Amino acid sequence: MFDHTSRYYHLANSTYQAPDGSEITYKQRRFLPQGDQMPLLLAVTVGPSDRLDGIAARHLGDPLQFWQICDANNATDPFELVAEVGKTIRVPLPQFQEG
Repeated sequence: MFDHTSRYYHLANSTYQAPDGSEITYKQRRFLPQGDQMPLLLAVTVGPSDRLDGIAARHLGDPLQFWQICDANNATDPFELVAEVGKTIRVPLPQFQEG
């Protein structure tokens, strides 16, 4: 269902039985890690045209891994994380998981 680099890949599936008897399979809730406890790759100062996917591409090698930077900064809104020019954000060591 999800690629092995997805934040949802290793979450367990659960099943809900609807009143009509049909079953709906869903992923269990993902709890955010404590960002300050994630191993740090480097700190980046946000520039005027920076986007989180660009920062992820430059430093993690994949723009779709922006969520790892969000996790490392305890951020739930990726746009808010780069909204302030000059702000320093944490880029964690890549947390890719085996497929």
